[in-house]
Amino acid sequence: MLDAPQIKYREKLAEHLIKQLTKRRLAASFAPTAAQARDEVIAMIPAGATVSRCGSMSLVEMGLWEALAQKPGVKIIDPFIPGLSPEEYYALLRQGLLADYMISSTNALTMDGKLVNLDATGNRVAAMCFGPEKVILVVGLNKVAPDLETAMARVKHLAAPINAMRVHRDTPCAETGRCQDCKSPERICNMWSIIEGHRFENRLHVKLVGEDLGY
Repeated sequence: MLDAPQIKYREKLAEHLIKQLTKRRLAASFAPTAAQARDEVIAMIPAGATVSRCGSMSLVEMGLWEALAQKPGVKIIDPFIPGLSPEEYYALLRQGLLADYMISSTNALTMDGKLVNLDATGNRVAAMCFGPEKVILVVGLNKVAPDLETAMARVKHLAAPINAMRVHRDTPCAETGRCQDCKSPERICNMWSIIEGHRFENRLHVKLVGEDLGY
C-alpha cells in the first residue's frame, strides 16, 4: 500500500512520462489504480474487435482478460489456452500479429520515454512495432528506469530470471536467480526491442498505472 507522498510522487512521475511519450508520437495516459486502468483499457476496445493476448503478468494481475472476455463482440486471440499443441500455439501467435488490438506491457520504460523489451519468441516485440492496428501497453510505474542502460539491466537481471522461473524454463537464471548470458535452447532472452518513437502517431498507447504491476 502506497502512502500519500508515494502516491503524489507517482502522479508527478506520470505527468513527466506522458510528456516524454507524447514527444515520441506515442499516446499516453495515467490511472492511479490497476482497477481503473483495467476499466479504461476495456473501454478503448470497440465491439467486434479482435484482441491479441500476450504473456504479460501485469494484465493477469489486474484481471483484464476475464473482464474483457465479458465484453460483447470482442474476440480474444489467446495462445495460452491450456492443452494447445505446439502447432496450435504458434498458429495463434501468428494470428495475433494481424489482430485489431494487441494488449501487453513493457519490460522497462526510461525516464525519457523509451520502451525497452526482451522476448523469447519475438511475437510480442514484433507486434509492438508493426502488425496490429492498435497497441495498448499497461505499465506499472515500478518499471520506470532512469536511462537506457539501467532499463536493459533491469530486464536482464530482474524481469528475465523471474519470468524464466514462472514458465519453468531450464536455464541457469531459473536455478540461480542471476543472468549468466546462457546459450540454452530454453533461453527467454533472445530478441531486444527499443522503441524510441513511432511513424504512426498514437498507434501505440501507454497506460501508466500508479500501482506496481508485473516484474
